Amino acid sequence: MQCHRQIDDLFSHFSLDDRASYVAFLKAHARALAPLEDVTRPDAPRLPMLAQDLAALGETLPSPLDAPASGGEAFRWGARYTLEGSRLGGAVLARQVGSGLPRAYLSAVHGKGGWVAFQQSLDAAAHEGGDRWIGEAIRGAEAAFALFARAARCETVAAHG
Repeated sequence: MQCHRQIDDLFSHFSLDDRASYVAFLKAHARALAPLEDVTRPDAPRLPMLAQDLAALGETLPSPLDAPASGGEAFRWGARYTLEGSRLGGAVLARQVGSGLPRAYLSAVHGKGGWVAFQQSLDAAAHEGGDRWIGEAIRGAEAAFALFARAARCETVAAHG
């Protein structure tokens, strides 16, 4: 998915072993995560862990970006797909966090079988909803990716002027 590659590219500019860059990375995630968790209502929200990491670094949560306009249940499923999938990447990124820096947010992975269970639920909802539902879910995933992209750009500009 093109959206996913764009996010990987944008966030690859943050160095997770450098305190200032890591703070900017966490703040970018917070700007997007707060409105997306409000829209998607995940079973295991990660914003509290992100706030904990920022507090450990002497920082506070930044102002969130505006939530994407939700198109209903399928849209929320699509946006949640993006959030739940980001837990997989977080597990990889947690290993790149510098020594002594907090990593609760990136370490918040799915429990055993959690990702598979989510995918099965998503597949069942998509099967029941049909092509129109799937299109709306894709729109939700793309909106979530776009929000993370905006957040990354906000923090890159803030950090580098």
